[in-house]
Amino acid sequence: MTPSAPLLSANGVVKRFGSITALDGVSLDIAPGEFFGLLGPNGAGKSTFMSLVAGLRPLDGGVLTVDGAGVAAGSTKARQALGLVPQHIALYEDLSAEGNLRIFGELYGLHGAALRDRVSHVLEAVQLADRGKDLVKTFSGGMQRRLNLAAALLHKPRLLLCDEPTVGVDPQSRNAIFDYLQELNRAGMTVIYSTHYMEEATRLCSRIGIIDHGRILALGTIDELLTKLPFDEEVRFPATPDTAALAGKLAANGELATVDGIHRFRPKPGFPMSSFYMLTEELGLPPRLFTSQRPTLEALFLQLTGRVLRE
Repeated sequence: MTPSAPLLSANGVVKRFGSITALDGVSLDIAPGEFFGLLGPNGAGKSTFMSLVAGLRPLDGGVLTVDGAGVAAGSTKARQALGLVPQHIALYEDLSAEGNLRIFGELYGLHGAALRDRVSHVLEAVQLADRGKDLVKTFSGGMQRRLNLAAALLHKPRLLLCDEPTVGVDPQSRNAIFDYLQELNRAGMTVIYSTHYMEEATRLCSRIGIIDHGRILALGTIDELLTKLPFDEEVRFPATPDTAALAGKLAANGELATVDGIHRFRPKPGFPMSSFYMLTEELGLPPRLFTSQRPTLEALFLQLTGRVLRE
């Protein structure tokens, strides 16, 4: 069977802001039906990439297509295939939820009964049907986020761009957004989801691109990404005077990094963990100081960039 063509294709995409290169030759293909995660810290280039896909900014180099149509700033053809949930709330606070959705729906060419049906449907989907006539300025941050998502779905896009859509959202609204996005994806919608939260990428995404300083550093499923790590296990323990002697002994037997007051020890191949725990016993260190875990996306990001992924 012939593989389907990518719904989104980026080839050598470059974007500059003065002397700053925000995207530096980004290349990736996203297939129809994927839930793709763009994972990286603030300032990595995630929002810039989303804005280029949405046609909000011009490219400075490379080629970008959505559903076979070339993306250009200000053009509408590629935009018809996508919906954008922006990082910052984009709603009219002095209008009702229904009023906002009618405006966005008309911008996408919806009118009359078709518009009324879609407004009713998306409000129900994001659990705001009972607040449709209320002014947006009376909504909580989580409710506004959900309404922003509803606005992006009015015209039934094939591709949904979610640019850090849970920033500042309460846990209940966050889970509601997660559940609905997964439901949309199971129904066939392609989702690109940018985040700096490891747990979001792990929970939601079938494939992930790790981005930093405008470059894609790694690309694949979580299992594929974790095979890039040169270790199978990591032990963490506090960096204190009591553990200084242990840290000194471990340095020759693997990789030892210290981040935010925590030692992270990754043994060399062939170094048995039984030897590690013999050392801790010899030094009289209690087991409660140590936690052992399998490789994680956080460990991979640290391996690739030398820094912790955080807000």
